[in-house]
Amino acid sequence: MFIMNKLPTKQRALILTLLVEGNSLRSVSRTADVSINTVAKLLVDAGAACSEFQDGALRNLPCKRIECDEIWSFVEGKNRNVPAEHKGEFGFGDVWTWTALCADTNLIASWMVGGRDGGAAREFMMDLAPRLGFGAGVEYVMLIKNYGNEPEGQRRHSPPVAIETRREVIIGNPDMDLVSTSYVERQNLTMRMSMRRLTRITNAFSKPVENHAHAVALHFMHYNFGRIHKTMRVTPAMAAGVSDHVWSMEEIVALIDARERPAKKRGPHSKRQTSN
Repeated sequence: MFIMNKLPTKQRALILTLLVEGNSLRSVSRTADVSINTVAKLLVDAGAACSEFQDGALRNLPCKRIECDEIWSFVEGKNRNVPAEHKGEFGFGDVWTWTALCADTNLIASWMVGGRDGGAAREFMMDLAPRLGFGAGVEYVMLIKNYGNEPEGQRRHSPPVAIETRREVIIGNPDMDLVSTSYVERQNLTMRMSMRRLTRITNAFSKPVENHAHAVALHFMHYNFGRIHKTMRVTPAMAAGVSDHVWSMEEIVALIDARERPAKKRGPHSKRQTSN
């Protein structure tokens, strides 16, 4: 049986740190002196481990006020460059990352990479709902923004300007002074700064959409658990009571190893082990 040599924990931690600080795969490959395939494989392994861990950890959250938004990016190429045989196919062209941020702790409680339609919105909300302790007392408001034409000239790569904003109550009797998407939109900027593939003008965009999702999962693992929020002076996971310390990148690497470690065979008298 052939076993691939595994990089030391310290080197894998360095590679993941470079990735969450906004470096491209090739840049990381040069800096860490490893092949780009090694970096890509580590990203996939880390993304899968981080997604699995957070799916279990982000439950029964104490969040009371959630801001949701979606952020645009593209995979394989921009819409105008998608081959005719792949037009309208998910994973080619526009891809959206849906995010749900707790306005009190800045925790990203849920996220999803998908399209931008009613079906995607429902799927996203169905994942978010069981993570929260709202019960039946939900108050829901939509913040609707209308934008002007796409910028032209030197500003053609900038986002369009909002020309109208209105609030529409869907459920309940909410405090309208608290209706905002400021925090989650600021998180959009954090994502673009921390993931090279999400910058508006980039040649580091994801080729398979699965790698895009893995990069997002790694980003939110670091953001939620390993990065101190400057305003709160703790990580979002600590503020939400999900973690009791700031995670090191080596701990995130350990999630990969734990996921890859084969389950030990249990004898008839072995104790059952559980984990959160």
